[in-house]
Amino acid sequence: MLRLITLLIVPFAAALVGAARADAADEPAFDVLEKDGAFELRQYPAMLAAETLVTGVSFDDAGDVAFGRLFRYITGNNRSQAKIAMTSPVIQTAAGTGNDGEKIAMTTPVLQQPEQPGDPAGGYRIAFLVPASYTTGTVPEPLDPAVRIVAVPARLMASLTYSGWVSESVHGKKELALRTGLASRNLTAAGPSITAQYDAPFVPGPFRRNEVLIPVTRKAANPP
Repeated sequence: MLRLITLLIVPFAAALVGAARADAADEPAFDVLEKDGAFELRQYPAMLAAETLVTGVSFDDAGDVAFGRLFRYITGNNRSQAKIAMTSPVIQTAAGTGNDGEKIAMTTPVLQQPEQPGDPAGGYRIAFLVPASYTTGTVPEPLDPAVRIVAVPARLMASLTYSGWVSESVHGKKELALRTGLASRNLTAAGPSITAQYDAPFVPGPFRRNEVLIPVTRKAANPP
């Protein structure tokens, strides 16, 4: 009986995930320069992100704290800088906010990385990427001072994709695997690793898509 139940659940879960991904949030555009199994070398363009710094909590809890702030921002806790046509496929006027806020299409992945120089010790920066239809002149301004809009420069990124639930220990193992392979690919890490999560909380672990991302530069070729 247990085997029968398992066989029924797995196809249903796969169908559910497929439906969720059919309506999935936009993902940033990038060019794949190299691919080898779960590894990819990608060139990302410059982007905007809505970012918040979370301190005083663990790696595993930081996402929960940040999500509430960022979700409120994209659902109207913002001040519009420009009027957007109501026919836009990704933006609509938020009703009842009283602050001329806009609803902004949620993007994936959700990005998490350790604190940067100048941040409080133990903090994590977590961000949603802003849809490409916005510019610095039109992106809505956050009303929550804990959320800010940041410009993310174009960069070369090494990526390792994996499934399952993300935790600090899992991230650490995947990061080590990715870093170990950089030298053989003539790449050098140029910044801290980033955890990227693409799926809604209800998606089962085996069907979840996660990535470790590391900004990299190419090593200079040795002179002949």
